Amino acid sequence: MQGRKDQNASSGEDGRCNCTALRKASRRISQLYDAALTHSGVKTTQRAILAQIGRSEPATVGNLAEALVMDAGALAHTLKPLERDGFVTVTVDPDDRRNRLIALTRQGRRKLAETDALWANAQRGFEAAVGRAKSESLREALRFLISDDFAAAFEKGRSKPVR
Repeated sequence: MQGRKDQNASSGEDGRCNCTALRKASRRISQLYDAALTHSGVKTTQRAILAQIGRSEPATVGNLAEALVMDAGALAHTLKPLERDGFVTVTVDPDDRRNRLIALTRQGRRKLAETDALWANAQRGFEAAVGRAKSESLREALRFLISDDFAAAFEKGRSKPVR
């Protein structure tokens, strides 16, 4: 009976998934991945930032926030401990002094490399729990959810009159 109650709590009356289920799933996954990264001293969000900087450095705060689908203020807040711990540098963009450029330090590259094995192990755990086919299907759905196409379709759906 408890399983039925939890299912109803995360679904609308018509059985469609709602935001509560997405938030719960996101929190659970974050908790599990944070636990997998514990020995590295960085959290999932921090690792995601380090990895994104590594893919696109140097990056401006705005570009990095956009790539991570984060608010620039939240990103700036999350960057502070990474800068304090010597994993990233934040400098003024010489081409546009209004922008800040973020880059990995050598220590940041080492920390990112250290987390790679932990991350891969967490990914194996996820895939073992969910299954390979469902994992790929979920990744495909998540790629769509972070796309501009989804945002446009969402807004278009919201603008339809309620009947």
